[in-house]
Amino acid sequence: MNIIEIENLTHRFASGRIALDGISLKIREGQFVVLAGCNGSGKTTLLRHLNGLLLPTSGTVTAAGISAAKNPAKARQMVGMVFQDADSQIIGETVYEDAAFGPENLKLSRKDINDRVAHALEAVHLSGLEDIPPYQLSGGQKRRLAIAGVLAMNPRILVFDEPFSNLDYPGVKQVLRRIVLLHRQGHTIILATHDLEKVLPYTDRLIVMQNGKIVRDGIPADVLDGIENFGVRPPRER
Repeated sequence: MNIIEIENLTHRFASGRIALDGISLKIREGQFVVLAGCNGSGKTTLLRHLNGLLLPTSGTVTAAGISAAKNPAKARQMVGMVFQDADSQIIGETVYEDAAFGPENLKLSRKDINDRVAHALEAVHLSGLEDIPPYQLSGGQKRRLAIAGVLAMNPRILVFDEPFSNLDYPGVKQVLRRIVLLHRQGHTIILATHDLEKVLPYTDRLIVMQNGKIVRDGIPADVLDGIENFGVRPPRER
């Protein structure tokens, strides 16, 4: 079953620059998809259309059958996005308050909120830190807290924009382990990254973008040959 369907998606910025140029794409439920491309290729712009953070100039985007343009609030419950800068996504004064922010906006009961927060923090291995101010967390812990805040909304699709940026090696390992586990638990994962080497062993599908278009799409082994021609560093041979 296709959980995401994109048809002829075009996005033109106010400056006139075309960021996405007629993209059509289908993603099956449960896939782990990696999106690669150099800066300015359109990766982040594409991701922000999946839950209505950006609206198309033309074309359509549906997630789990929901139009991201017509019903962005519902789309954001289906598609949880973790941004490159975790600090910009963390707004609570404690770990608990931050993870609870989304469910509280859904007007859930306190029991349901507590249950969702407990499950989300357990999933990212932050249980026991509920009363800690987020500024005291490490970079990897902050990224995991941002993931918890998204998980508390019970999304079916998880979108990550450069989730390993500005993390040290232990932080990268922490975040990657959580993402892989979430995929194994049944979430559809869409991840944009410059660093293919970390994620390719877990990836079902590799999509390469250039100048707002999809130029390669398939299983990683079939896509990697010549990928450096699109400004993407290939993984080192082992």
